[in-house]
Amino acid sequence: MKKITIIIALIAFVQFAKAQDFTTNHKDSHYEFKVLKEWSTTDIKNQNTTSTCWTYSTESFLESEIIRMGKPKIDLSQMWIVRNAYTEKAINYVRRQGKAQFDEGGEPHDVMTMVKKYGIVPASVYPGGEKPDHKELVAVLKAYLNAIIEQPKLTDHWLEAFNGILDAYFGKMPANFDYDGKKFTPQSFTQYLGINPDDYVEITSFTHHPFYKKFIIEIADNWDNGEVYNVPLDEFTKIADNSIDKGYSIEWASDNSEKTFSFKNGVAIWPAQSWDDMSKAMKDSIFNYPVEQAKITQEMRQKAFDNLTTTDDHGMHIIGSATDQMGTPYFLVKNSWGAERNDLKGFFYCSHAYFQYKTTGIMVHKNAIPKEIAKKLGIQ
Repeated sequence: MKKITIIIALIAFVQFAKAQDFTTNHKDSHYEFKVLKEWSTTDIKNQNTTSTCWTYSTESFLESEIIRMGKPKIDLSQMWIVRNAYTEKAINYVRRQGKAQFDEGGEPHDVMTMVKKYGIVPASVYPGGEKPDHKELVAVLKAYLNAIIEQPKLTDHWLEAFNGILDAYFGKMPANFDYDGKKFTPQSFTQYLGINPDDYVEITSFTHHPFYKKFIIEIADNWDNGEVYNVPLDEFTKIADNSIDKGYSIEWASDNSEKTFSFKNGVAIWPAQSWDDMSKAMKDSIFNYPVEQAKITQEMRQKAFDNLTTTDDHGMHIIGSATDQMGTPYFLVKNSWGAERNDLKGFFYCSHAYFQYKTTGIMVHKNAIPKEIAKKLGIQ
């Protein structure tokens, strides 16, 4: 994504003891956002140079779920999930003799799969460092796996050796640990938090598969062939709106490579006028004040996915809803790029138009889905 070079002051950020207030009230701000709903979340994290947004966003989502269920705030370990996912990816890669994805990326359901199999731990028990960087790690892991699959017959020790590499980079995984004066295993800690991976579903909206059915979404990082539910665009939007309205946040996977996605300026928008048709003056001022947003259709979404202008780039966490001074609806989004890169301390606003056009999928609690839609999907 090309960097936007115009820096403007968008929004005054005021932090309260129990929650953040993102309502714009600065007299010099060009955007004026009125927050309608805002649900509690944990502090902004920084995935640094890693492509592990799927973990950061989904764990942020789970941290908000823990708060919603009435438990104290907790920071979960991203690297616990990432490390175990590398093991599962390695098994898949070897079984497919190298004809599979092996990289840093993943999907929201990967977190739930790892929680189900390996449990979960606090960040204090299995930290990953303030600025993780996995370039060397992935190069070493993949080189090892490629050497392994060239052997005529594998020994029983290849996975043990692979996990030895992970131990060297991440540290050994604890079988049990102390937290808040109690002793836990990763599995018992999951139960203590009240997390049930089966309560969460992924949903998308595309026409190349039947609506109200599950399908394996064709995304490179979907290395384990996870399935998502498919609904029409209007119902997809209704699910997201209902989720926020009823007190549930949303794990959000989206394309973030568009010129109208500007984390630095605190907004992601999809104007009614296409970028190519804009004058230079309008392009230069597109983040200075609200503009009319496009009306997104099912056909537009599908075409963008099919011609690869919509790609699965980034995972984020939707924690609220808002409107600008024109009455345009937005979602309030928590990112994992640190708190220093924009005036909103790591948050931004995404218009409904951008969300409808560029989303590849969302994860929600099944109770956040309107009952009539859940019934069509067979979700109870």
